[in-house]
Amino acid sequence: MCDLWKSTTAQPIPLGAIPAQIDQALAQVRRVAPATAAGADGVPTPGIGTPGISQVKLYNSGSFFDPRAVPPEDHPAIAERARLWERVIVECHPALVDARCLRFRDLLARGQASAATAPPRLEIALGLETANAEVLEKLNKRMTLDQFRHTADFLRVNGLALRVFVLVRPPFLDEAAARHWAQRSIDFAFDCGATAVTLIPVRAGNGALDALAAQGRFAPPRLASVEAVADYGVGLARGRVFVDLWDLERFSACPACFERRRARLQTLNLHQTTPPPIDCPACGGG
Repeated sequence: MCDLWKSTTAQPIPLGAIPAQIDQALAQVRRVAPATAAGADGVPTPGIGTPGISQVKLYNSGSFFDPRAVPPEDHPAIAERARLWERVIVECHPALVDARCLRFRDLLARGQASAATAPPRLEIALGLETANAEVLEKLNKRMTLDQFRHTADFLRVNGLALRVFVLVRPPFLDEAAARHWAQRSIDFAFDCGATAVTLIPVRAGNGALDALAAQGRFAPPRLASVEAVADYGVGLARGRVFVDLWDLERFSACPACFERRRARLQTLNLHQTTPPPIDCPACGGG
């Protein structure tokens, strides 16, 4: 349902490719915010030595613990690069959450400077998508709500943090139902122990959604619905709630107030507060 499919490949990832990509990204970070700490070899390192950066997301257009997407042989090299951050976030399908997560967590804990230095907190991001069981089955997620709960329990028992993705208006729901089920999905995510929920407004463009739209079974959410769901989630004060702001303009029908609405959601993301609603005479707040 998101646009990460555009970066997928039909071939297994070769050994060394992911660590090399991380090195390239770190080089770009160093140019923007030079590291102030040096490693054992005297080379400046990111993480705690990079001003303003305390966590890293390793998203790979798939599941981090899928061996075809991220070779397990590369896990030690990836962990070596990531262990200086306070939090390391990877995305994975619930079906692949098992002892592999624990082994990677242990790799992150190796090589600590001292016993007093806490290892990075490993956070697993799971795509719940929706708590509507009927729609979830139609999305071909190959997962039930009970299976999601079981995976969340595994993470909790083993001290791993949980982040959850929730879709705002997946196919097969009208606008009112989409708001309702996005809110229920936030409830479900927090009930499962999530510390963060990311709301993803569903965008057309991948072919399947366009075909469903032509059949009248999909339409993108209105920006007002995205705002209402975000306000609800933050208002619960049960954990952090974020909105994916990429290409947000496509959900707006009013150029007169769009920039103010985007700024409002950005404030919500950064400060976890619900700013006053936008009053727009042109559209009446829709």
